[in-house]
Amino acid sequence: MLRYIVGRIGQSLVLLFLVSIIGYFVLLLAPGGPMSQFALTPGISKQDLDRIAEQMGLNRPIIVQYVDWLWHLLQGDWGASFRDNRPVLTVILDHLPATLLLMGSATAIAMTLGVWIGIMGAIRRYSIFDYAATVGAMIALSVPTFWFGLIAIYVFSLNLGWFPAGNMYTIGSGSVGDVLWHLVLPASVLALVDVAIWSRYMRTATLDVVNQDFIKTARAKGLSARRVLFKHVVGNALLPMITLAGLQVPALLGGALVTETVFTWPGMGRLFLDSLGYNDYPVVMGLLMFSAVLVLIGNLLADLISAFVDPRIRLA
Repeated sequence: MLRYIVGRIGQSLVLLFLVSIIGYFVLLLAPGGPMSQFALTPGISKQDLDRIAEQMGLNRPIIVQYVDWLWHLLQGDWGASFRDNRPVLTVILDHLPATLLLMGSATAIAMTLGVWIGIMGAIRRYSIFDYAATVGAMIALSVPTFWFGLIAIYVFSLNLGWFPAGNMYTIGSGSVGDVLWHLVLPASVLALVDVAIWSRYMRTATLDVVNQDFIKTARAKGLSARRVLFKHVVGNALLPMITLAGLQVPALLGGALVTETVFTWPGMGRLFLDSLGYNDYPVVMGLLMFSAVLVLIGNLLADLISAFVDPRIRLA
């Protein structure tokens, strides 16, 4: 196990290095650049722009800029934001709780509904419920997340007035109940696609377990259908879902970017788009590396938990 973990950490470091190279040089291909923001300042001269570029280190060769950034990153210095000169890590950590709250809530909703729909679809195969769940999943997977967000705002905020149209809390309030009230719509929209994915995987896993010999043996012993379902079928069908949970981390991060933008949720996704529009490269690269680390940790934990709960899995 220890050897496996060390090997995975080594692979993760190589992947992070490749992500840093690709991310850094792709950003440089974008039109404009950090200096474009300063160039819009009325009355600024070329000498002023040259001085700012020198202070920010943007007048050096690209490879030198990358090596210098990577060296400081390895020392724990993530750089400073071009926008407000705050430390990049501080900026990210300020927005991290909002994203974790949104992702955690969406995951809880997706797992609960997805597992239930998947199990019900499997035990009632080819029923009206099963067909309705299949059609609903196909629609959820086909329609863009931002469209669901806009429809949710139009129906539940503008027309019915049940929930706020955006933000994380009401100005001047910020109580737990107020935050949860603002959380309902974005968390539900973010969870919608994952509900479809979880329900399809859970249905397939449940059907696979139902046809196993040990399930037939349990029924032959006279165990009730309820006991067979919850003690033998569900427990074994949930094992592949652990791996799925780890693989869903990138999808959640990507969905959070869109959802946070639609609902003006002050998380890392909204910060990424704002920083990208401002050409704030240190923050964009910091978010890219931070997200990559979260994805790699999620995948590693999913593999370790799968091996822990299922003795048949051997990590090598």
